[in-house]
Amino acid sequence: MNQSQITIPESMIKKMDQVRAYFRNRPKLGEIFCNCFKNTLLTTVEQLEDNSVFIITGDIPAMWLRDSTAQIKPYLTLAKKDPLLASIIEGVIKRQIDYINLDPYANAFNKEASGAGQQSDITDMSDWVWERKYEIDSLCYPIQLSYLFWKETGSVYHFDKSFLEAMQKIINVWQTEQYHEEKSSYRFQRPDCPPSDTLIREGLGHPVQYTGMTWSGFRPSDDACIYGYLIPSNMFASVVLGYMEEILSKVYHEHQLIERVHKLKQEIQAGIEKYGIVEHPVYGTIYAYETDGYGNYNLMDDANVPSLLSIPYLGYGNREDEIYQNTRAFILSEDNPYYYHGKYAKGIGSPHTPDQYVWHIALAIQGLTAKSMEEKNEILTLFENTDANTGYMHEGFHADDPTKFTRKWFSWANSMYCEFILDYIEKSLKND
Repeated sequence: MNQSQITIPESMIKKMDQVRAYFRNRPKLGEIFCNCFKNTLLTTVEQLEDNSVFIITGDIPAMWLRDSTAQIKPYLTLAKKDPLLASIIEGVIKRQIDYINLDPYANAFNKEASGAGQQSDITDMSDWVWERKYEIDSLCYPIQLSYLFWKETGSVYHFDKSFLEAMQKIINVWQTEQYHEEKSSYRFQRPDCPPSDTLIREGLGHPVQYTGMTWSGFRPSDDACIYGYLIPSNMFASVVLGYMEEILSKVYHEHQLIERVHKLKQEIQAGIEKYGIVEHPVYGTIYAYETDGYGNYNLMDDANVPSLLSIPYLGYGNREDEIYQNTRAFILSEDNPYYYHGKYAKGIGSPHTPDQYVWHIALAIQGLTAKSMEEKNEILTLFENTDANTGYMHEGFHADDPTKFTRKWFSWANSMYCEFILDYIEKSLKND
């Protein structure tokens, strides 16, 4: 089934009608939701002959393990009663798992072994791979999707031999990358590019020493890490290892592998708590964004998820936690070098986009992790006023002029808007 053959199922139509009705006094918010909610299904999804599903990220014709998960997450709650959406999510999981088994170090893949993408990069490329920037979160997201789909639907059909093989490969990679300098064979260089698109030291990256955490070459923005221990991605890995423990225990009964997973999870968490926390003169005890184990830290946050702002969203900690609240105060201030405050918006951007560009993804995460309805309402108004009258979300937009934006067609941002809107309605109804 290709995109032209997919029609909007009744469950999605009903959900869109409910959102329109809720925002009847602010119809623009409802219309943007409907546009964004349909966007992934109608413009990015292709069901293939093997029943797997290939999802392009939008304006780039490749499938990112991270993006493809985020793009369909708003459909999860409908999947239990909607066979079409359930089959699409199962198909995405199948394709993601096949890709991980092909190359657990790659972040983006082709629909077939076409050799499309960044084939001039100096790394161990395959014709299946669009880009081979190793990012911890690329391995986290498919496990998260599989786990949440299981919890929503009760289905264990996707937990097959290939899935078990993929989990083993993920564990192997994360354990290897705990000792990146000594044991890793991964290298990445891109000729004639900005420094953020390549790794120094002939593709090895900045020096690191053992911390218990697992190393990442690149951030979820696809930009190179300055220091190889990316704290929010290690937090996400810790959460996902917990999912693996439960899957291995209740579905596979693989007790030896459970012991490896549990040990790795403990080591990563201990590394975060020992090396990922710093004392800030203004904000007190906060999490760093990156560190190297030698005492160097990068104090910032990025719009892409996993981020420090997204800690409660990822499930690593709760929003009441003192260190999280201190960190949140820091990253939602101009002490964070990528926090921008302009005439039309304030929020977190990224070195991946121009200066003063706020990201809709970061606004969604801020709203989803906010404690008060007052802050959620502020985010709601920002969304309403910054779509540049396109009816869709974008990557980044200028804080002084939302008509200046990057990526007209970016499905991840659209889906994050939908997640926020559904959460906003649920929380506001509870408060009534």
